[in-house]
Amino acid sequence: MKKTISIGCDHAGYSLKLEIKERLVNLGYEVLDMGCYSEESIDYPDFAHPVADYVENNTDAKGILICGSGNGINMAANKHQGIRSALCWQVEIAKLAREHNNANIVALPARFISSEEALKIVEAFLNTPFEGGRHQKRVDKIACV
Repeated sequence: MKKTISIGCDHAGYSLKLEIKERLVNLGYEVLDMGCYSEESIDYPDFAHPVADYVENNTDAKGILICGSGNGINMAANKHQGIRSALCWQVEIAKLAREHNNANIVALPARFISSEEALKIVEAFLNTPFEGGRHQKRVDKIACV
């Protein structure tokens, strides 16, 4: 059974999204592309929310979001109660986001990292497990009630 990864971007992240999709397919993932589908200017929340909805409603699902700085698309995703989206611009940050925060979406800043670095970040994010233990109680405190 293939693992499904949900991915979305704005216009600034479009070309990077295509590269990431290709790599993921080559690695055997099924990629659920939530848009956008061109470099025409759009509003990032329109594409962050479908990715966040998918991840929130599918146990153990992971998502990838990309915009120019990574900030806006990350903020939009984190409005969802079950989402822990992490803005990552280095491999080590992606690993820590998974190990310590159980992040379920990685947000990438397309205008500030190379495609090679982005691919390394995504692979680290997808392949790093959550450590649990002392980190679980902290993750449990993230949700507002």
